[in-house]
Amino acid sequence: MKIVVLAGGISTERDVSLISGAGILKALRQRGHQAILLDVFLGYKKRGDDVSNIFEKSDEMDDHVTDIQAVDPDIESVKKLRYDDEKGLFGPNVIEICRQADIVYMGLHGADGENGKVQAAFDILGIRYTGSDYLGSALAMDKGMAKKVFLQSGIPTPNGFSMKKSQVIKLPDEIGYPCIVKPCCGGSSVGMSIAKNEDEYNKALELAFKYEAEVVVEEYIKGREFSVGVIGGKSLPIIEIIPKSGVYDYETKYQPGMAEDVCPAPLSDEITDKMQTYAIDVYRELKLGSYARIDFLLDADDNMYCLEANTLPGMTATSLLPQEAKVLGIEYGVLCEQVIAQALATYNGETEELPAPGTNSHYGKDDLKSL
Repeated sequence: MKIVVLAGGISTERDVSLISGAGILKALRQRGHQAILLDVFLGYKKRGDDVSNIFEKSDEMDDHVTDIQAVDPDIESVKKLRYDDEKGLFGPNVIEICRQADIVYMGLHGADGENGKVQAAFDILGIRYTGSDYLGSALAMDKGMAKKVFLQSGIPTPNGFSMKKSQVIKLPDEIGYPCIVKPCCGGSSVGMSIAKNEDEYNKALELAFKYEAEVVVEEYIKGREFSVGVIGGKSLPIIEIIPKSGVYDYETKYQPGMAEDVCPAPLSDEITDKMQTYAIDVYRELKLGSYARIDFLLDADDNMYCLEANTLPGMTATSLLPQEAKVLGIEYGVLCEQVIAQALATYNGETEELPAPGTNSHYGKDDLKSL
């Protein structure tokens, strides 16, 4: 197949996206596909240049990929690399190239990649892509809205609220200190802080508002961190994340050796089933599609809390979803192809067979033939 791996952009997760994209690109080429890596913001050459037969000269496009740094990428420097002076989301020739592909593999992360904007544009233009559609993407990306959906659906989640910069709210007593403050539509823990008192709370708000005009504040729950991958409405093995620094922040997520990942997670059968069931419920209620990754906390009393859903999970060397699949014997390239297969099935009119609400359905090693 002819596949565009769309990555990069100008979100705070740009570096992560490019590394994910490079990994996906390599895997797809090794499996015989004609794949190219395309930066959604930088594009390729100049508008109006000939990009026909782009898949025959794909080696020209393997650039703009560097290691993930321990700090946020310098987005202003990235903007200066663009071939034109326009400020739009899509760089030169991005749409033209994507139209030539059989499908676009969405390797984007963060704002303008996971918030539904690209998905909506592609829907209008008739471009096929992997992952959730514009509605599911938008719902999951907005942490304040997702929290409301969780509560209405009986999915446990930390107490919290969202607010805009013009309506800064004093911390309610039912949340108290310490608390979590984070951008409403951010990702990879960028701009997130733990506030232990009023002074830290105000500083945390100031930091979060640097990234977005709306933030989410929620109670801090001390506990173990877990993640559950969902592909086609069925859950993968649960993975536990043990940060060596105590906080699962941007550096811990993407710098090797900063966290220990344990999969399958050492949980009882009862808790495993419950967490996987909630993951599928989240997948359903947020109207997600193809694949996703759902994050959870488990406190000392085994109370479970859903934190958020990731509609375009990372696919780097340290990313969680590939580790979960590997436990089942699903190697990276096969996982990438399965993501594509799920998307194509949807475009072909095949609906995902989701279990009834409150019911688990998970992959086992005997299910490998289905992948």
